[in-house]
Amino acid sequence: MPEEFARYPSLAGRGVLVTGGASGIGASIVAHFAAQGARTAFLDIDEANGRQVAAETGACFLPCDLRDIAALRAAVAEAARQVGPITVLVNNAARDDRHGWETVEPDYWDERLQTNLRHAFFCSQAVAPMMREARQGSIVFFGSVSWMMGQGGMPAYTAAKAASHGLARGLARDLGPFGIRCNILVPGWIFTERQERLWATPEAVARHLERQCLKEKLRAPDIARMVLWLAADDSRMVTGQSFVVDGGAT
Repeated sequence: MPEEFARYPSLAGRGVLVTGGASGIGASIVAHFAAQGARTAFLDIDEANGRQVAAETGACFLPCDLRDIAALRAAVAEAARQVGPITVLVNNAARDDRHGWETVEPDYWDERLQTNLRHAFFCSQAVAPMMREARQGSIVFFGSVSWMMGQGGMPAYTAAKAASHGLARGLARDLGPFGIRCNILVPGWIFTERQERLWATPEAVARHLERQCLKEKLRAPDIARMVLWLAADDSRMVTGQSFVVDGGAT
């Protein structure tokens, strides 16, 4: 982690769990927590990339299909066994596959919500008892500017991401008496390898940067550094809030 960015003493030794940590934004989040000295574990269905991130960062990788709630619960328990009680959870896992409204069938709709929303609740449910016992905790949910900007072409994804705001705000109220904070981080267009490969044509990038106040591509570390602040004690009285990191596009 570059020396010009902040270090958070409160994160050293803290048990952290990140979902979807094998690539993209998630991998950067894992690396940033590990660099802070946090005892970091992450879950992902991608075993090859997961093992690589674990080797590079020293974090604990547990393969898991988050759509399988029994497997999710078992993986959270194993993460706690390996890194200690989880007091930071980052519900990062998601997949923004495009799909036309005309072709969506009920099975696909349900699978998209399993991939982009349902696991965030069940991961939170699984770690909350550990946080309650510690009398502290930070759960970071991920939203998306896509629904805020009225983006089409992926209705199940935008519905799931809009719903994450309601989930986070409701849990902030329910868990607050135990010292557990819940916030929503809303990334703009983050130029991960996947985004660059699939959708970042020169024309699309130019149009998007025209919308941004800051004329620079956002990268995964820009999101990871905001996650660190939301996890650290520096934000100890911040809960039920949304933080947009999009260069001023919305």
